[in-house]
Amino acid sequence: MDATQRRTDRPTGRSTGAGVLDALGEDGFRALLLSCCDAPAWAERVAARRPFGTGEALLAAAAEELAATTEADVDVALAAHPRIGERPAGAASRREQAAALAADPAVLDALAEGNRAYEARFGHVYLVCASGRGAEELLAVLRSRLGNDPATERAVLRRELAAITDLRLRRALDEAGTGAGGAS
Repeated sequence: MDATQRRTDRPTGRSTGAGVLDALGEDGFRALLLSCCDAPAWAERVAARRPFGTGEALLAAAAEELAATTEADVDVALAAHPRIGERPAGAASRREQAAALAADPAVLDALAEGNRAYEARFGHVYLVCASGRGAEELLAVLRSRLGNDPATERAVLRRELAAITDLRLRRALDEAGTGAGGAS
């Protein structure tokens, strides 16, 4: 299953959810955005574009603004992400890494070693959309990305950040639309 299938194979409550999210106060809406992508300037720009009216409009605005986000703001967002294979504190990260966290301890040790090598090479956390992926797959992806040059890896990282942000926003829209409560 590829990242597109993971992101789009979801229940839909997005039309109702967009109305619920549009009705949030400024601080509540920004907090929701930051729970999806902890890039403050991005969240400010997305929030400034309200009201959206539809989930698709929110998702499009979020993607456009993320593509325009500075490297410094991307770095802020990266700092908020836990290492793959470690027990994350946030509910969204715990849910996304659930399959990986159930792995054999030897695979988790290899992930920890790979995380250290990645951070030494690129200077930031290894970011990957982990939802629905097991530890072995995440380890293979990490090892393959270690061969990237820094510019290529930065482009990959930005695509992964966009996938994670989109996944979390879709979940927030669905939960708001079904009354399941909150984005985490």
